[in-house]
Amino acid sequence: MTLSLETRDLTIRFGGHVAVNRVSCIFRPGELTAIVGPNGAGKTTYFNLISGQLRPSEGAILFDGTDITSYGAPLRTRAGLGRAFQLTNLFPNLSVEENVRLAVQAASHVHYDMLRPWMTRSELIVRADSILDEVALGSRRKVAATALSHGDQRKLEVALMMALEPKVFMFDEPTAGMSIDEVPVVLNLIAQLKHDASKIILLVEHKMDVVRSLADRIVVLHNGQLVADGKPADVIASPIVQEAYLGVAPGRGAA
Repeated sequence: MTLSLETRDLTIRFGGHVAVNRVSCIFRPGELTAIVGPNGAGKTTYFNLISGQLRPSEGAILFDGTDITSYGAPLRTRAGLGRAFQLTNLFPNLSVEENVRLAVQAASHVHYDMLRPWMTRSELIVRADSILDEVALGSRRKVAATALSHGDQRKLEVALMMALEPKVFMFDEPTAGMSIDEVPVVLNLIAQLKHDASKIILLVEHKMDVVRSLADRIVVLHNGQLVADGKPADVIASPIVQEAYLGVAPGRGAA
């Protein structure tokens, strides 16, 4: 069976408000899907439903042929869903190196053993160091995560996801709050992940230049509903997307 992530009629209500309304999508390996839409469209809520931060009111989530709707976030992570948030989610007082080594250790199912200290596990150290070099944080190994710039914290969060070796990478506005100089590094990291055709990559992003540069497919949400789904050129050119989501009047091209 080919790996897939699917949402079927996924719905969540907060009181009388339907934040995500019967959204059905199938995501497959070798494809980066950008999920876009105006503020309040339900993009992050949809992400939270997939990754397990929220439980749906109705509908189902299937991953690799298994119904994971009832799984909590930790169990979904162990199943292979990796998630990066709008706000960084790190161990702030640990060093960059320690953050990544903990993730490598978790992925390797290695538990604390007072008879075998961490420094004797050379294979895990090599793996952690290799990931830090890949995300251009090798020179900052000993720095506390809390002392990093926002851009470097985002890079570290990508490193943690890579260390967990997920089948699905989920990025929620990865460039939010970053300086112009910091953005290309994170985008290059995501572009490199696309080279592995065995992975599913989902991206929530407001910046259409980022979407154009990375996406193989665009899904558009509005008022919690899926209103467009397809190749980037087709979706961006559609009148409903240009007028309602990109602020372009009918008959004029997107900037």
